[in-house]
Amino acid sequence: MTTTTFAPDLLVHADAEALGRAAAAEAGAVLRSALARAHVVRLMLAAAPSQEPTLRWLAAEDGIDWSRIESFHMDDYIGLNADAPQGFGNWLLRNFFRRLPATTFHRIDTANEPENEATRYGQVMGDAPFDLVLLGLGVNGHLAFNDPPAEFASIDRARVVELDMVSRQQQVDEGHFPSAAAVPSTAITVTISRLLNAQRIIGSIPGTAKKQAVWNTLHEPIGAIHPGTALRTHPAVSLHVDLASAPENA
Repeated sequence: MTTTTFAPDLLVHADAEALGRAAAAEAGAVLRSALARAHVVRLMLAAAPSQEPTLRWLAAEDGIDWSRIESFHMDDYIGLNADAPQGFGNWLLRNFFRRLPATTFHRIDTANEPENEATRYGQVMGDAPFDLVLLGLGVNGHLAFNDPPAEFASIDRARVVELDMVSRQQQVDEGHFPSAAAVPSTAITVTISRLLNAQRIIGSIPGTAKKQAVWNTLHEPIGAIHPGTALRTHPAVSLHVDLASAPENA
């Protein structure tokens, strides 16, 4: 069966701060438009330092009724203490939701038995499309914690996964853990098929470490070895990069 492919919009900015401001402006416009059409709007969020400028600027966007937005997050570690600062739900509370008025945030419950929690969280998400997905891209091209080789067509909405060493080392390089051995080896992640069930996808991908992953996403054959290539199967994707992450001959 032939897969229809699309070319994501690649937008290059001077630095991570300019990237975040532009991505947030685009996201704000998407949310305002969605709120004009529906009473409740669904937002899926990534949690990582690469997302901080975008989320900070988004929290400052005018004309967004956050009381009508239901937010979800893509992934979280298994095995951390509930209050661990590295937990992605905790990261989003500190870096995004504390800046907002009352809003709804559906969190992955890492205290729950993992397989049961993946099922429960999948049920909370349901099958309705997200109005907007804000994502990043891993050094190894992962989307959420769908490391290569990634499954593109899972029937699950969320699943328990083993993290590869590239993903674990990325968490060390970003300053979250002292060593790869300290990074949890498993996580709950939203699947690629569920992430792509969205009206609009906006990526914020700054930094030299992501340059090859951006190139691979745009140019490698679509498939499991380069998870980001799944974005080329979606018709409405914007990828915001900075000069450090922008690939030559993009």
